Amino acid sequence: MGISSSHTENGIIEVTVDIPPVNAIPARGWFELAETITYAGRDPEARVVILRAEGRGFCAGVDIKEIQRTPGHEALIAANRGCAKAFAAVYDCEVPVIAAVNGFCLGGGIGLVGNADVIVASDDATFGLPEVDRGALGAATHLARLVPQHLMRTLYYTARNISAQALHHHGSVYDVVPREQLDDAAREIAKEIAKKDPTVIRAAKEAINGIDPQRVHTSYRYEQGFTFELNLTGVSDHARQAFLDGNHARQANDG
Repeated sequence: MGISSSHTENGIIEVTVDIPPVNAIPARGWFELAETITYAGRDPEARVVILRAEGRGFCAGVDIKEIQRTPGHEALIAANRGCAKAFAAVYDCEVPVIAAVNGFCLGGGIGLVGNADVIVASDDATFGLPEVDRGALGAATHLARLVPQHLMRTLYYTARNISAQALHHHGSVYDVVPREQLDDAAREIAKEIAKKDPTVIRAAKEAINGIDPQRVHTSYRYEQGFTFELNLTGVSDHARQAFLDGNHARQANDG
């Protein structure tokens, strides 16, 4: 469990997130994920990286419990910096990154997927930024890469989710398949890319990033400044605790 990587055939490297129960990634996990993806891209034998997850969903974002139980702002700063590193690692990876999204993709998961080169998703996948409900801001930069501007704003302000099928309609998700076929679908695309000249593909990745109209690293860090500001006011702490208390109440009722 945790963050792992494995080499498959033809220079395809799979990076897997497996942090039960919902793949809410703690601060150190974001840094580990960034390092794993960066090293995968630097491997001279690598041609494609597949970012995938085990469990109920792709990613539930940051570990809110970690932030709440840590005095002061140390955990928040670490999570902010870790997310920025992980998102940047996907974007700057020297080879294309394919995100294979199962189940829920929330918060920081949007940052990872929004910076990927190719997205495939299971037919039960949903995507969303619940940030405003948690007293935080961030990853609008990455959501804006998945949907048109006004839809991004609507989803952001309402904290609503959007389905994989809807993102396929908008062209950001390349393919939607039954969950049991998700890994195979990602690997098929990876194999197709891996057959290309690796020098050309690496140059293509760098060139495409170079013509990107949005400076994703800068805009995301700008968003994070407002997150920290909200934390200084105490608004974020109350919102996070209300979310955790609501979860505990729901679990008690289910029990």
